[in-house]
Amino acid sequence: MRRPRGSEGGGGPRGKAQADRKKRYKKFGEKSRCRFCRSKEEVDYKNIGVLQKLCTNQARLFSRKRSGNCAYHQRRVKEAVKYARHLALLPYVAN
Repeated sequence: MRRPRGSEGGGGPRGKAQADRKKRYKKFGEKSRCRFCRSKEEVDYKNIGVLQKLCTNQARLFSRKRSGNCAYHQRRVKEAVKYARHLALLPYVAN
C-alpha cells in the first residue's frame, strides 16, 4: 500500500529535503546595507586596505552584488580605485 505524499516517516526523496528548501522571507525592516552606509565611513583613495578588499586577486573591482555596496558608494569606490592606481598606490594588474 502506498503512503500519501505528505506523510511523515518514509524518508523518500521528497521528505526532509523539501522542507529545507522552503522559502524563508526576510522580516520587515531586515535590510542588508552597504559597508560604508553602516559605518558612516567615507570612501578614500588613501585607505588602501579597504580598497584592496573590494578588488579581486587580479586587481579587478568586485561587482555591487558581490561587494554589497550601494550604487552611490560603488561609484565612489570606482573613482577612488582609479585615482589610487594613478598615484601608484594600487596596481593596475596583479601578477
